[in-house]
Amino acid sequence: MNEQQVGKSLPSEEHHEGGFRPMSELINAQLDELDISRGGPHYGAFIEQVRSLMDRARLACPSDELALETIGILKQLNDKLDAAIVDEWSAPTFTRIDLPARGNITLPPYIVDKADRDGVDARITFRTFHLGGNRAAHGGQVAVGFDDLLGMAAAVYSGAVTRTASITIDYRSITPLDTELRVRAWTERQEGRKVYARATLHDGDRLCAEANALFIVLNPGQQ
Repeated sequence: MNEQQVGKSLPSEEHHEGGFRPMSELINAQLDELDISRGGPHYGAFIEQVRSLMDRARLACPSDELALETIGILKQLNDKLDAAIVDEWSAPTFTRIDLPARGNITLPPYIVDKADRDGVDARITFRTFHLGGNRAAHGGQVAVGFDDLLGMAAAVYSGAVTRTASITIDYRSITPLDTELRVRAWTERQEGRKVYARATLHDGDRLCAEANALFIVLNPGQQ
């Protein structure tokens, strides 16, 4: 996804002055190219290693010796990362549109193939960390993926910053792990500040889940 696809859905300087404060890169992107250099050239590999750690931790059953050793290593790593902590508006997340899910480890990784007023087409993969049971993705993780991509569709359609007001998900069949799935999210209509959107999640021709959501366009200064 590029800055033309993001378009006017990016936060404005008016929002920057209020509770919903965007990163300066996103403000500048409305006038120039989006800077994807924050975090450096190795940020993607860094995020992948963090995701791999999350996957392993999800199913790990360490011995006491391994647990104590790992705790020590992770403590040292966390102490090192303390020196790199910045505020949320300066973090690479939301600027690294070159990476799956913008490099946001709280989201199931996805790749956006298209994002415009007609909707968002993306490929999403639920990993071991997202396990619900019996090799299926947790329903809450499916909701997280839907929420982010529906929000993108609502924002691109309305050309404004939006917040989720409600989201309803119908789970139609099992959502598998470690499989590239297709998400289609689109806006059905906008009524004033209310933006109504829908989305589907498919594994090939099989419908895994579908969602209906309501988003609210934020006024300047609103959180």
